Amino acid sequence: MTRPVQGAEAIDPDVDLHVPAQRTEPQGRVLAAVAAGGAVGASARYGVALLWPAGPGAFPWGTFGVNVAGCALIGVLMVLISEGGRSAPHPLVRPFVGVGVLGGFTTFSTYAVEFSGLLDEGEAGTALAYAGLTVLGAVGAVWAAASATRLAVRGREWGRERERGRGRHG
Repeated sequence: MTRPVQGAEAIDPDVDLHVPAQRTEPQGRVLAAVAAGGAVGASARYGVALLWPAGPGAFPWGTFGVNVAGCALIGVLMVLISEGGRSAPHPLVRPFVGVGVLGGFTTFSTYAVEFSGLLDEGEAGTALAYAGLTVLGAVGAVWAAASATRLAVRGREWGRERERGRGRHG
């Protein structure tokens, strides 16, 4: 029997493969949640593309903004789910919001197509700026949003502890 490595994270914390019932659990609900969330996220992204289209050779600000904002929201979501305290979220929250909505909203395939299009149009400088700024913006957004959310969660927990202390001694 293989034992899990101590300190190693599960690939999917919502499923424990050591529990036979979870190993054979039907995944229809999860797939439906991902599909519904994906429809919402992709529709929102399409709306942004309609509001802020990029002209030929122009920096694709709409896609850039969608990817950076989506990555920030992924940072918030992951902290709230993994470190949010209180009770565990519903098991379909992460598939619906994280994989579905935010996976459908962010669009690194469009990023790649737009980068290639800029190169084809002879806009190498714009293409390289777009490529670099998107990566830096996306990674920075996840880090900043996760850090800020972590601080907010800890501050909320500290406030609750302080209130409980006053209740006992006040």
